[in-house]
Amino acid sequence: MKKILICLFISFLSSIQLKAGTELKLWYNSPAKVWVEALPIGNSRLGAMVYGGVGKEEIQLNEETIWGGSPYNNPNPNALAHLKEVQNLVFEKKYFEAQTIVDKYFRSSANGMPYQTAGSLIINFSNIDHYNNYKRDLDIENAIATTTFKANGIEYKREIFSSFTDNVIIMKLSANKKKSISFSAKFNSELKTEQGCGIDNIFIKGKGSDHEGIEGKIRFDTRLKAKNKGGKITVSNDCLKVENADEVIIYVSAATNFVKYNDISADPTARSLSYLDKAFSKDYDNALKSHKEYYRKQFDRVELNVGNKRQDQSVTNERVLNFSKDKDLSLINLMFQYGRYLLISSSQPGGQPANLQGIWNEKLLAPWDGKYTININTEMNYWPAEVTNLAETAMPLMSMLKDLSVTGTKSAKVMYGCKGWVTHHNTDIWRCSGMVDAAFYGMWPEGGGWLSQHIWQKYLFNPDNEFLEMYYDVLKGSSDFYMDFMVEHPDYGYLVVCPSNSPEHGPSGENYNDGSTAGGTTMDNQIVFDVLTSTLKASKILGKDQEYIKKLENTISKLPPMFIGKYNQLQEWIEDVDDPKSQHRHISHLYGLYPSNQISATKTPELFNAAKQSLIFRGDQATGWSIGWKINLWARLLDGNHAYKMITNMIALLPDDSKKNDYPNGRTYPNLFDAHPPFQIDGNFGFTAGVAEMLLQSHDGAVFILPALPDDWSEGYVKGLVARGGFVVDIDWKNNSIDKAKFYSRNGGNLRIRSLTPLGGKGIKKAQGDNPNIIFNNYNGKEPIISKDANIPAAQKISYYEYDIQTKPGKTYSIRGIK
Repeated sequence: MKKILICLFISFLSSIQLKAGTELKLWYNSPAKVWVEALPIGNSRLGAMVYGGVGKEEIQLNEETIWGGSPYNNPNPNALAHLKEVQNLVFEKKYFEAQTIVDKYFRSSANGMPYQTAGSLIINFSNIDHYNNYKRDLDIENAIATTTFKANGIEYKREIFSSFTDNVIIMKLSANKKKSISFSAKFNSELKTEQGCGIDNIFIKGKGSDHEGIEGKIRFDTRLKAKNKGGKITVSNDCLKVENADEVIIYVSAATNFVKYNDISADPTARSLSYLDKAFSKDYDNALKSHKEYYRKQFDRVELNVGNKRQDQSVTNERVLNFSKDKDLSLINLMFQYGRYLLISSSQPGGQPANLQGIWNEKLLAPWDGKYTININTEMNYWPAEVTNLAETAMPLMSMLKDLSVTGTKSAKVMYGCKGWVTHHNTDIWRCSGMVDAAFYGMWPEGGGWLSQHIWQKYLFNPDNEFLEMYYDVLKGSSDFYMDFMVEHPDYGYLVVCPSNSPEHGPSGENYNDGSTAGGTTMDNQIVFDVLTSTLKASKILGKDQEYIKKLENTISKLPPMFIGKYNQLQEWIEDVDDPKSQHRHISHLYGLYPSNQISATKTPELFNAAKQSLIFRGDQATGWSIGWKINLWARLLDGNHAYKMITNMIALLPDDSKKNDYPNGRTYPNLFDAHPPFQIDGNFGFTAGVAEMLLQSHDGAVFILPALPDDWSEGYVKGLVARGGFVVDIDWKNNSIDKAKFYSRNGGNLRIRSLTPLGGKGIKKAQGDNPNIIFNNYNGKEPIISKDANIPAAQKISYYEYDIQTKPGKTYSIRGIK
């Protein structure tokens, strides 16, 4: 009996220790001095950065539709007449000459419009000078930021959240002594604005900037209103003042005239007042309760604990600074969930997709305009959406795809004389679809093709034929473009995309004068293969026209295979010209490994090894978002320790951009934003997706549990991840091996489980043959062509166990590890 009690007590202590590592707060002991120390809150539409100042508080504001410019599109009508000339130059290997023609005749003068800040709310407090016991935090379990401190013997507390349910920002100011709250509040902005007041509120009205010849026509209206207990409120000119209050609740609303990409007819003032008045009529406790309930309905679906080795309760920026030596595994839990917090807070149904900044931007001209870079970055934003059980956050991306399939039809026709639709490497809120930026970067007609695969992946995670039918024409339109646009390569005989590039560099690196314009790059071939095969599968599932299905199959048969080059690498270009010393941030030819499934250990071992060699050549240091991609790539290579090394490289402090020289490998800011540098949010999302990929994979014919578990993550659990086929998965592990797992089947059908260790459980049978669940059936590409100079090592055999369970919709199935 005594032994049993001791074991139970040890188990209880262990559970407490694991739980202690899951506290999901960012916290600091001083106010933010720079933007990357401030804390982000958001409800998808309204974003704010909270500095946590004492005598002076700044709340930097964003509304997701405040952009420069106005409705426009940018296809260059001169491109078509020079298309054949460019293709011929590429095939003659005159890449710079081809690039020069593209620059002259394909590029537009409008290179995308900037995402812009609304400005800031500045609150100046009276009689607060010296303070102590300071703390500010961001609670990502409840989506609320809090600042507390003591001044003049009085304890102050400030809570702020961007309400999902009331569509305003709400801030509560309180103190433990009556008549202690006095302040003045005003807006400021660098945009052209006018400020004033209504009977009980202050406002700032403005317009978005003109940009590259496109007139700024976005109009916005931001307002502040307050309610008090005790004291008094006065409003005059552009200032709201509070004197001697016991408690104050501030409401901030903002709205624009934006309706959709081609409609800016709304009344921003009427919208802003409507949001403000409705929110103001509710009491604070109910507003906070409904906000939390909405948020937690999404956030609480997934729990993660990869271990708790934190030695102290350090402030968050110090934990980042010391991560590589402390192995603070609970910080990984926090970073993983922070990515989910940011996605929920920046992308909800009915809104805009998360852009390069998410929704948080302090500038009028953000880095790369803060728009949608769709040669990796926007796609990366949504890598965590399905697998971390946040499917609804991807709906703004689906809406943007519908829009782009309209605007892109014009670019396909005007620039290339083709059917279907196309976008290039960048777009914005106006859904521009022509070439953006110089040819070295911008001549890349694959943006729409890659984005369209999010439709197919969404279907695979939750097979729903109504959804697939709704977006089928978007998939088909992308396929129609490529089937019309591709030309036969005169040297190889395959159909290829030309002109294009392997994003943002050429064989000699980022050397503009050597040119990047090419034809038949590996990434192009992989994306087109995915576009055509996903359209083919969708056509068969939905019973579409047989002639069209045959056309797809015929075109697929003419696509190039992948090539393995003289360095045993996966070639990035159709010619064997890769530089093994290149450590460029883009790893575009590994798209076929992740996020695609064209390369795997089980089906394409030679390509698997070649992809690994290419990734080794690229090195382990990179920009923040590139490291995020590498976490996923090493997970797909089933190397958990190397994926963890990438995590360690990402969790490296950069105090702010002015300190880049002192922290050359810093990739995480004090507020856990990802550092390119500068800030790009995609790295945060890549990190979250990568951790999920280390624990669960479902791209290769089965649901693979713990495929890339690092040695240091010896004990832990994850609950609520989603596998393709609609299976919700919980996994517990001990001693680096599966202890138990549960699978909830949303849709029914065969569940094939793959594991590195043997499993047992009710209804589980050893798998035989191909997976009968059609969701897991993959089209295989052609056998790779291997250079005669390559020295291919023998393919390393991956040893694993596979089991089948026949599932029914709405049922849960449990398995256990066998020691």
